[in-house]
Amino acid sequence: MLTNHHVIEGADKITVTLNDRTELDATLIGSDERSDVAVLKVEGTQFPALPIGDSNSLKVGEPVLAIGSPFGFDYSASAGIVSAKSRSFSRETSVPFIQTDVALNPGNSGGPLFNQRGEVIGINSRIFSGTGGYMGLSFSIPIDAAMDIYEQLKTSGEVARAYLGIYPQDIDRNLAEAYKLDKPQGALLTRVSPDSPAQKAGLKPGDIILQYNNVQIMRASDLLNLLNRAKPSDPFRAQIQRNGKQMIISGKLAYAPNDVRAQSGDQQSDDVQLGLRLRDLTKDEQAEIATDNKTGVLVTTVDPTGLAARSGILAGDVITNFHQKPIKKVTDFSDAISSPTQKGRCHDRNYSTRHPCYYWSAY
Repeated sequence: MLTNHHVIEGADKITVTLNDRTELDATLIGSDERSDVAVLKVEGTQFPALPIGDSNSLKVGEPVLAIGSPFGFDYSASAGIVSAKSRSFSRETSVPFIQTDVALNPGNSGGPLFNQRGEVIGINSRIFSGTGGYMGLSFSIPIDAAMDIYEQLKTSGEVARAYLGIYPQDIDRNLAEAYKLDKPQGALLTRVSPDSPAQKAGLKPGDIILQYNNVQIMRASDLLNLLNRAKPSDPFRAQIQRNGKQMIISGKLAYAPNDVRAQSGDQQSDDVQLGLRLRDLTKDEQAEIATDNKTGVLVTTVDPTGLAARSGILAGDVITNFHQKPIKKVTDFSDAISSPTQKGRCHDRNYSTRHPCYYWSAY
């Protein structure tokens, strides 16, 4: 029996209630926090089983149905469509989520997501909400990924994950222009861990992975999803771009040390107030930009409705000063903006990677 890790986490006793109100004690076979999948066992015979579908064959726009107990209302069904596939919360989980507009609420977690044929194609896991309730953004674990975790937990009680040792980020239009790409595509390596399979194979910070095992990489989440499904000791073959030239890098994955996994980006920070996402510059990026001290923080994402966007800041810019304070790391920016002395309109000095020059912005 499959459910979510967060449903049974910390439970002293687990009880399963069937649709005829029969209650059974369940034994926990194994649970994996990273994928949010838990495997339970109940004693008995002739339990009905749901058919398992193929989540890889799902199409955006395809109708789906969820069943659960939102706010304690048992056996509630809710319909919607597939909004997107392979959504990644890469700093939290290792799952390429199915995004739907199905109305999921607290109590739906662990329930099945069905396709039109009545086959289970996902496990309802989470919602994205500013209020704690449904806002049209619901996420389910693909059943293919859940069954892979199930097999490992049932066999060994743990999940063995592959490790490459990279920190990739998305490439936006500005970075694509800077790296002379035809369009925004690939995963830019901001860091390669020492003594990792990536370093041993020859990958370096600043490399752009365009294909991984013959699969085209459009964004960092594509690469992370492939790595999260890989097994330790699996071979890999990556087509990369380095200094404007394309080449092939090959190697072999390893077991994740202390369950370390590939993550998105280097040190990052979200500033909701300004509508910015920032990260530290890599050494290669520091060497390439023409800022005074080769320091600053890179703007990776800008909320088009935020203050930063209205002041003219774009993804790919480098913030070097904030309110007359030099910014060398993300922590410097966080400290500066949270300072109680910063009241009223603020200003910062930025470096544009699109047109190598400084500019100022105010908000």
